[in-house]
Amino acid sequence: MRIAIAQIEAIKGNIEQNLVTHLKWIKQAVQYNADMVVFPELSLTGYEPDLAEGLASNQDDIRLDEIQRLSDKNGITIGVGLPTKADGDTFVSMIIFQANKKRTTYSKQYLYPPEAPIFKAGKNPLVLKFDTEIVALAICYEASNKAHCEFAKQNNATIYIASVLSSINGIDAELKKLSNIAKNNKLLTFMANYVGKSGGYECAGKSSIWNEKGELIGQLGAKEEGLIIFDTTSRDIITSPNNAL
Repeated sequence: MRIAIAQIEAIKGNIEQNLVTHLKWIKQAVQYNADMVVFPELSLTGYEPDLAEGLASNQDDIRLDEIQRLSDKNGITIGVGLPTKADGDTFVSMIIFQANKKRTTYSKQYLYPPEAPIFKAGKNPLVLKFDTEIVALAICYEASNKAHCEFAKQNNATIYIASVLSSINGIDAELKKLSNIAKNNKLLTFMANYVGKSGGYECAGKSSIWNEKGELIGQLGAKEEGLIIFDTTSRDIITSPNNAL
């Protein structure tokens, strides 16, 4: 299985322009025969809690139809970040596109404490089952909650993917935490982060991959957009920085 992580710079609150960026990187992932590509936390809006209620949508938003078309055409699973709304509550969500299937919304179950006044915690734990791998998805702060990893292991996850916003002040702790998750749970672990500014933070980039021993085996830079791709069969790593497009 080939898994791609997209490192992007978001335009604050601009879903349409951010969608253009997503489509570019999805198409690039397809060119590298990726089976799955995952973007950072709230990637379609940027991490903007103060704007989230007004920007919130749902998995059936017609603006997302082109992502579904690319998934259907190329057999690729795609995870994008979007604030969603249901029953009057707003959630930090990832919309998951699978080829010729109904879209799935995974909402952050364990909120970063400052998010609690704005967002509702999700109640829909999941793992994604593929032919050769079982993938657990985490949205940022969830990786700090032991119960999230325990659910992944109870459901026989082989891969852990964290969709995050990590700042230049928090990146060292983030990298250490995810390395420990990989090592302690014997999980191939990925992190998708932003570059540029979002939510008032200077984002740190360094989207990364760790092997099951917790060893860092691939990482993008601190400033450029790009893809990092790992093949779980060959164990090869491919990087595609922005200037390669």
